[in-house]
Amino acid sequence: MKIHNPIAFTPTPVTVITSLVYIALLAALLVVHTVVPSAPKSSTPISGVNLTEAWLDLRILTEAYRPYNSRQNDHIRDWLLRRIETIIAENNAAPPTTSDPSSDLASTSSADSPAVVFSDITSNLTFSSEREKPGAGISIYFEGTNIIVYIRGSEDEKGEWWTKKSIPQGKGGVLVNAHYDSVSTGYGATDDGVGVISILQLIKHFTSTGKQPKKGIVALLNNGEEDFLNGARAFTQHPMSQFAHTFLNLEGAGAGGRAALFRSTDTEVTKAYQTVRYPFGDCASGDAFSRGVIRSETDYVIFNGLLGLRGLDVAFTEPRARYHTDEDDTKHTSVDSLWHMLSAALATVQALTSDTSSQFDGEPSGRGKVPSGKGTTGVWFSFFGEKFAVFRLHTLFALSVTLLVVAPLVLIVLAIILTRVDKNYLFSSSKHHHHPEGDDTVPLKGLRGIARYPLIFVSATAAVIALAFMLESLNPYIVYSSPYAVWSMMLSAWLFVAWAVTRSADWLRPTALHRAYALLWMFAAGWVVLIVITVFEQKTKIAGDYFMIFYFAAIAVATSISFFELFGLQNKSQYADDFATHDFSTAVDSRPRSASSSRILDPEPDETLEDAPERPAGNEGEEDADETTSLLRKGRQSTFARRTSPHSHRENQDPVKKKRNRVYGFEQDWSWSLPSWTWLLQFLIVAPIPVILVGQVGLLFMSGIHQTLGDGNDVLPVYLGAAVFSILILAPLGPFLHRYTFHIPTFLFLIFAGTLIYNVIAFPFSGNNRLKLYFMQNVDLDTGISRVSLTGVGDPYMSETIASLPSSAGQEPSCVPSILRKGLTECSWNGLAPAVVKSPHPDIPPLYNYADWLTYHVFRAPNSTEARIRLWGRNTRACKIQFNRPISDFHVDGAGDDKRFKRVSEDGSKEIRLWSRTWEKEWTVHVKWEIGEDGARGMDGRVVCLWSDDNETGTIPALDEVRHFAPEWVAIAKLGDGLVEGSKAFLV
Repeated sequence: MKIHNPIAFTPTPVTVITSLVYIALLAALLVVHTVVPSAPKSSTPISGVNLTEAWLDLRILTEAYRPYNSRQNDHIRDWLLRRIETIIAENNAAPPTTSDPSSDLASTSSADSPAVVFSDITSNLTFSSEREKPGAGISIYFEGTNIIVYIRGSEDEKGEWWTKKSIPQGKGGVLVNAHYDSVSTGYGATDDGVGVISILQLIKHFTSTGKQPKKGIVALLNNGEEDFLNGARAFTQHPMSQFAHTFLNLEGAGAGGRAALFRSTDTEVTKAYQTVRYPFGDCASGDAFSRGVIRSETDYVIFNGLLGLRGLDVAFTEPRARYHTDEDDTKHTSVDSLWHMLSAALATVQALTSDTSSQFDGEPSGRGKVPSGKGTTGVWFSFFGEKFAVFRLHTLFALSVTLLVVAPLVLIVLAIILTRVDKNYLFSSSKHHHHPEGDDTVPLKGLRGIARYPLIFVSATAAVIALAFMLESLNPYIVYSSPYAVWSMMLSAWLFVAWAVTRSADWLRPTALHRAYALLWMFAAGWVVLIVITVFEQKTKIAGDYFMIFYFAAIAVATSISFFELFGLQNKSQYADDFATHDFSTAVDSRPRSASSSRILDPEPDETLEDAPERPAGNEGEEDADETTSLLRKGRQSTFARRTSPHSHRENQDPVKKKRNRVYGFEQDWSWSLPSWTWLLQFLIVAPIPVILVGQVGLLFMSGIHQTLGDGNDVLPVYLGAAVFSILILAPLGPFLHRYTFHIPTFLFLIFAGTLIYNVIAFPFSGNNRLKLYFMQNVDLDTGISRVSLTGVGDPYMSETIASLPSSAGQEPSCVPSILRKGLTECSWNGLAPAVVKSPHPDIPPLYNYADWLTYHVFRAPNSTEARIRLWGRNTRACKIQFNRPISDFHVDGAGDDKRFKRVSEDGSKEIRLWSRTWEKEWTVHVKWEIGEDGARGMDGRVVCLWSDDNETGTIPALDEVRHFAPEWVAIAKLGDGLVEGSKAFLV
């Protein structure tokens, strides 16, 4: 019994090995991406950390909505202060000290207390928003209620240095931040409850005996992140904001899973994340945030942009459908997710506080910023959630340039050497043979298949690109709930089309150089792409395309192996001699034997009738098909492996004839000595590492943006992105597909057919992947008109949702493009009256008390362009003033003044937002404006107050109605700062 070579370049080994490798790689990638590492069984896995306690704290924190403008927010703030004091007291760190920054920041603690707690109820800030486009901006006045805990480092300056006006001495500490407010429509378990609880455990750990850090830690629990990053901005007014040089921001841009490192300021600070046990993240996500692919921001931009700190953004990034909804709760997260963020934060902070070098010291990057120096742009990515790589972008640029130069030179040198030793069969159509009787031209057919791979690649790529456009047209939101169905369709379509075209071309014109030419084409295309990437690395500092450098390097090595393979062939002159010496014209079909016309089963010229196998008529008596049998034609092999036909094993057979029997099928005769195992080496070089790197980025890409369609993002880029990543994942199979059996492609065709049908006809949303609709209710307190609005992706989903609401019966909703949410549609109708302000008597409907909800007075001297506006609202601490034309300046009584921040943008402001830490506060606002183009000196607009507290049923009946009657595939999120906005007009 003959033992077949298990790694020969024949259909069965190629199909089995490549399929198993791909299945293993893709399965591992999916597991890493979707499964969170288990938390330790012990409740105290690390000294000073208690997981059971942390989980219980998270449940308390998330028992109700806690937006800044809610009573629950105050309750949670008091609870956090008590928890911090209890933690410090239990650790005997010092008598817990709550230091109010008023009264010159005095503290009653000892001069060297290990921990100091600041309950900041004095910081306030006036600033103007930065607009992407020219035009009037928005101005904000905000009063902070942050909680700040300073954990003294062993190398920190002694005493109460924060009472001084100068910059703290030493190498700077580490800021770790989370916000304790939530949106008004979500419980905030991961946005940002897990971050808050992680900080409580960090305080517990670093105040434990023997755990004092070398560099001090500032643990910031800020309030007001959800409304304009207001809490972090208020922190800039506290002395502690000048102490830290590095930071770690803990956030939630999704609602569970793994906590990913998705943004970093530089290489040096990112290295602190290398100590994390289960790292997860990719620098490509930072590029996506910086270019607005994901429409949300975090406190990272304040700490880095305004304070000049260098640091990291770690956040939950999926599923985004639960982000800012009532499913961001403890039921939809886990202890595993809590531990993943907590352990990552602990390891990162430990690394940052232990670094006493001067790499985070240097000149400040701007006025009012800390002297943290300047880092280098970094490239970083996790590898299977176990390892973490980080290096400078400059290193990647150098590698790119090196590859651009060296890789082609290596191939050119190899080609020259092959030519000199007369073994370069590439691009060789024939060889001149000289003999006494004259000169002959011996066909080499080395050009066969030279243009095949572009046809294969273009055909398969066109198929998946066409599918992207088809889904955008027929069922654009299916990827929202079924990203893996889209992935499956794209991957199966590309591979099946590529295989079908490859096998058809190989049947028509078989060639032993298919692998070499395919890799050469991939090399050429990759080289061009690498030029573009290198330019972008230098010009735009984009690091997220790093995987293409490794991809190209793998292709270059695999291509060079194809050149080295040719050294195993006999030289072309020797082949021509053998070709001329042996008579190939005695074959059964009387045709001269060539690589394209000979058949392994034909009898040899010197076979006797007894030796020759019987040739029955038709197909009778043909041998059963095996891995050497052509898929499309009986009796033809389909590889150039070193194999011998069953009837040719004879000891007295001519050596040349033995060589001919080792030629695969109808491929060129000279290919008999090509190694049969090098294909496996090429595959293992060109496939695993590129597939892992591309697959990781592809999964992060899809999970990060496939549900941002509900935020108004364009649909087509999502599908085109899936198509591009599918192509990059499967392209390494291209050089080997001509050896594939039909089994896997046929199976994939069935997958393609099934997923295609599903993707076209399935409903795109579900109870587990709900479509977010954004709620707001506007009440005209002058007229009593109450309009409820939902903003979302539009019909048919919007109309179906509104039609399910009893209050909308008999009304025709007014639908217009949304101003607040670009790309979405806002539909409004007359809704149920809100009860955010209690009536003096339970029998009096709320609408009869609208006038009392908001009170204002406007004072303006005759012919002046200045006014003083006094306003206050009942049961609220957030109001705003809207102007019909821009104001040039304003000032709020009692506000501080920070020259780093402009109160009004260069084009003026058309809105002033006012946030108070006390309820029903009266604001006095002084405003100035320019004379209008028509000479008008007056000003008009609206005074508005906001209500965001929906913790009691019946407070906002319209919202209760939507939650109760909307389809199960609808989730409700807030549209603006307030769930209810009541307004009155003014004219001065």
